[in-house]
Amino acid sequence: MLIPKVTLEQWATFKAVVDEGTFAKAAERLNKSQSSISYTISKLEAQLPSPVLTLNGRKAELTEEGKVLYRSAKQLLIHAEEIEQTASCLADGWETEITIGFDSIVEIQPLFNAIDKFTVQAPHTRVTLLESTLSGTTENLLERRADIVLSANPPPGFLGQPIGTALMIPVAHKNHELARAKGKITEQMLKNQRQIVVRDSGTKRNQDTGWLGSEQRLTVTHFTHSVEALIRGLGFAFIPEHLASPLIKTNQLKRLDLQSNAERRLQIYLIMTSTESAGLASKALQKILLESFNVEAASTQ
Repeated sequence: MLIPKVTLEQWATFKAVVDEGTFAKAAERLNKSQSSISYTISKLEAQLPSPVLTLNGRKAELTEEGKVLYRSAKQLLIHAEEIEQTASCLADGWETEITIGFDSIVEIQPLFNAIDKFTVQAPHTRVTLLESTLSGTTENLLERRADIVLSANPPPGFLGQPIGTALMIPVAHKNHELARAKGKITEQMLKNQRQIVVRDSGTKRNQDTGWLGSEQRLTVTHFTHSVEALIRGLGFAFIPEHLASPLIKTNQLKRLDLQSNAERRLQIYLIMTSTESAGLASKALQKILLESFNVEAASTQ
């Protein structure tokens, strides 16, 4: 790898001269003597094949080659500043990467809102989202695959902070036999129809999504697939209300009126994988997530 001949200081001086218009004003901005600025620019041009500046009286003007190099120098200095900021954040204890594990029943919008705010505060920290279902979310926590987990099932030994609820409601396509039934839908009527269920993403797969009384089942890996199957009239399902509501409003799905109240309201918790070793970025993101979900919950009340 070749070592650049032109230094960052020379490019910074070049940029200052162009931005300020004269060597004298650039010297004031950089708190240097005018002779020092002139010397730095002469050294820079000696390293380049073509002049980048011409003098029109006292005013420094860019040559055609200089216009191209000015744009590149500007980006180079921005990147250099970002590197120094990253180094400073690392020294202060800000992590470079954070993984958020979340169950697929968690509403995604407040999660995205929180990430949007967090990236402004910590632009040098990468965020990875790890979606799972049921015991898969617990495994991501226990096996330290995620730094922050949003789950309805905090395992023993972990403390969770409530951030909202997920209501699982029974729905089917508007033309499905259950949707067209008169009166309350009985458990036997449900058993005679195909139920669409979401598979547990855990390796042991020892949990289920609630009521699984139907003899016929269509098992899918994600709630988006469950919704697609519902729209195609392939069965009924219990899905999160926030996913069902827009489709109910547009008359694509119908909420089933069950004889027995089979709805499930699940408390969602924010769980830190390790409170003791959490860095500044994880703590900042934890606070923003709590605020984001609380705001979302307040707006729906």
